[in-house]
Amino acid sequence: GEGIASLSSSKLVTNGDSITLTCNYNGSYRSDSLLWYRQYSSSKPEFLFLVSESNLEQPADPPIPGVSAKINEEKNRVDLEISSASVSDSAMYYCALKPT
Repeated sequence: GEGIASLSSSKLVTNGDSITLTCNYNGSYRSDSLLWYRQYSSSKPEFLFLVSESNLEQPADPPIPGVSAKINEEKNRVDLEISSASVSDSAMYYCALKPT
């Protein structure tokens, strides 16, 4: 079967630090898209980044400054990186698998 799971439930970061949020997945990366979203309280989820087959990377439109994602196929892991984090980055972050 296919699935995805976060490696941590919460992170505490100092203003200006970089942070990496990680999800492990199982299944066939070659046939899946891996997506990241964030959600502020009382708001709908906001698309951040998609990584798909052939390492296609699709950021939000317009791209969110300082946000990127990358896949580690060997370790079945997808990372969301936020450089220079600030208070405005405080939110719930979700990763998702979308079969293609």
